[in-house]
Amino acid sequence: METRTYLVQKIDGDYAWLQRTDTTGAEPILVARALLPEEIEEGTRLRRELFEYTII
Repeated sequence: METRTYLVQKIDGDYAWLQRTDTTGAEPILVARALLPEEIEEGTRLRRELFEYTII
């Protein structure tokens, strides 16, 4: 599984919009907050590796 990096663009209730930062032209994705670290806020940078998100 490839490692990807994201920026939390917007928190919308139980979901967060994530924008990939390791490539250009990628569409934002909507991810359930239950899958993300509890401490996230808008502007937080995340790494996804092996289906696990961590704050970087």
